[in-house]
Amino acid sequence: MSKQKNGLSPLRMILWGSVLLIGLFATLIYIVRPPEKPLAVFGGEFSLNSTEGGVFTQDDLVDTKSLIFFGYTFCPEICPTTLSESTSWREELEIKPEDLRIIFVSVDPKRDTLEMLGNYIAGFGTPIIGLTGTEEQITDIKRAFGVFSQTVGDTSGDEYLVDHTANVFIVDDSGSVIDTIAFGEARPSAIAKIRKLMDMN
Repeated sequence: MSKQKNGLSPLRMILWGSVLLIGLFATLIYIVRPPEKPLAVFGGEFSLNSTEGGVFTQDDLVDTKSLIFFGYTFCPEICPTTLSESTSWREELEIKPEDLRIIFVSVDPKRDTLEMLGNYIAGFGTPIIGLTGTEEQITDIKRAFGVFSQTVGDTSGDEYLVDHTANVFIVDDSGSVIDTIAFGEARPSAIAKIRKLMDMN
């Protein structure tokens, strides 16, 4: 009787190699084309003062679709441009404000009081919800959305600027971010993303 050789036979080596290759291929497919799911789910609680009165928390994002933008009232260009575009997208699609909220979150709580924020958003001529609070409260909601902001210049006065994330977050009625609209993104693309949101059950 011949002795069995140690190690794997050539056939078994080929079979195991095939298994490894299939596993690697499946992993690559998952990385390149992951299964469809929300872009993000909020990672924490937050509570901010609302220009509509009372407080606004993560629970208030449920049951109504929203476009959410982070900025500040002293912003020279990006914020007024984005808010103007957001309101025009909603108007073009003939969506009622109660069906698609536009929410403007201040990243400059030092200057953006509720009164200041309320006067600012009123200038756009359509319902916009303004949110502000303390530094700690703003930090909580920035963390939840993965938003960056940083003051630039001397903050002892009122002439400083604030660098900040300039995306519009598209939030479905379960409270999940399903997409974003980049600053300067082509209008047809932005409209298509919002239409997709509104078509979701």
